[in-house]
Amino acid sequence: MLVHAGVADHHMWDAVVPALAERHTVIRYDLRGFGESTPPRSPFRETDDLLRLLDHLGHERVRLVGASWGGRVALDFTLTHPDRVHSLAMLAAPWPRYHWSADMIAYDEAETAALEAGDLDAAVQINLDMWLRGPVRGWDDVADGLADRLRGAVRTSLVNQEIVGQYSQGPASGDLADISVPTLVGVGKLDVADFQDIARRYTAEIPGATLVEFAAAAHLIALDTPTELNAALGPFLAR
Repeated sequence: MLVHAGVADHHMWDAVVPALAERHTVIRYDLRGFGESTPPRSPFRETDDLLRLLDHLGHERVRLVGASWGGRVALDFTLTHPDRVHSLAMLAAPWPRYHWSADMIAYDEAETAALEAGDLDAAVQINLDMWLRGPVRGWDDVADGLADRLRGAVRTSLVNQEIVGQYSQGPASGDLADISVPTLVGVGKLDVADFQDIARRYTAEIPGATLVEFAAAAHLIALDTPTELNAALGPFLAR
């Protein structure tokens, strides 16, 4: 089960799915308000949606792989429904109530200013710069076509951001020390420093968790380095 990032949709996994599908049944979906999924109209939890999807499809236990916000959804699902999870892979997942750096605060302020000014295109570009290009490389270092592939998904996420935030019930509570399934924590070496710190925290607090760093990836590992991601996930998911 692949859960996409908060600036993407299920297409972020396009380059990863073929190799995974050689050995596994692969499911990917759009969270509410992303991609082809309609925005919420009442309070909801992403973990409840995931549970209903698994029940509908008839899957009792799954190997969860989540990116960024999707990584947090996958973690929350593991905390609330441990009997339904075989293994957990979190790629650049956020940490609730983390004390963000000045760079992250500046990004948030820039996005907010663009949206308040009604400049959706500027807000999209701010997010592409932050999450796809990352803080330490230029656009010449990003694979051709990735920005165009992601632009529409980012736009949809921003259009629905307010209503999703209004109705989403937020992250689940739980003790990371209670997680007993095999856990992989992935982070790009070119990502924002905050997420590299968060990845180390998750690795330290989840029993037996393994940290995998992707040298050529920023925040969206599945887009930047799908081959390397599959190489890491292959033996992990086979456990």
